[in-house]
Amino acid sequence: MEKLTKKIVFITLALALAGCSSSGTDNDIDKVPDKSAQALFVDARTALDNGLYQKSIQILSAIDSRFPFGPISHQVQLDLIYAYYKVGDAAQGIALTDRFLRLNPDNPNTDYVYYMRALINLSTEDNLFQDLAGIDRSDRDPTAAREAFDDFKRIITHYPDSKYAADSQKRMIEIKSRLAKYELAIARFYLEREAYASAANRGRYIVEYFSPSPELEPALEIMIECYDKLGLDDLKTNALQVLAANYPNNSMIR
Repeated sequence: MEKLTKKIVFITLALALAGCSSSGTDNDIDKVPDKSAQALFVDARTALDNGLYQKSIQILSAIDSRFPFGPISHQVQLDLIYAYYKVGDAAQGIALTDRFLRLNPDNPNTDYVYYMRALINLSTEDNLFQDLAGIDRSDRDPTAAREAFDDFKRIITHYPDSKYAADSQKRMIEIKSRLAKYELAIARFYLEREAYASAANRGRYIVEYFSPSPELEPALEIMIECYDKLGLDDLKTNALQVLAANYPNNSMIR
């Protein structure tokens, strides 16, 4: 009960802080004046540095619209991507990264754009309130996580010297665990409904693509149970051998 009370307090505080942040930002957004691109860019960067992301988006968007081919146009778009990420506008952020990559495939900041697109996709996976409430969300659609994984992988493959490569590698490991949990949740779903072939296939997928991971042991257990139900003795024996080799203390090993 005490833990639940603390979670409710955290959620209430989060709502209050979000409301204050949004209100403060709205009050600082003014109509974009008629200035040169460089002068507006200074204003936009000042707003960005001060955490006034909505205001920076308004000014940067004005520059992008008024001076689309100027000398600072690429940097304007890069800053816009970051600002959209900070305000949680995934749709606009991803649309802008896609446009930038399409129009500027050889830009020296391409690795940064892939990195930001991956972060934006990951941000759509976050749910503060479900996390605070301790809700298991492993069975939610992993499409955004897979797309983020692909972009992180692209960075370490094509831009190994990028300053974003190390963090990309770390985040790939985290996403791999997330994807394995999803596959395990689906395997258990099928098992509960006695769809043994489908459950076994999901388990095998975990073994093939997500080893080593904490999900390997329960995946093997599901495979063994399903093969037993299906009368596939050879496959059951093979799965038992893998389980014994990796988890000799498992209760299924006799």
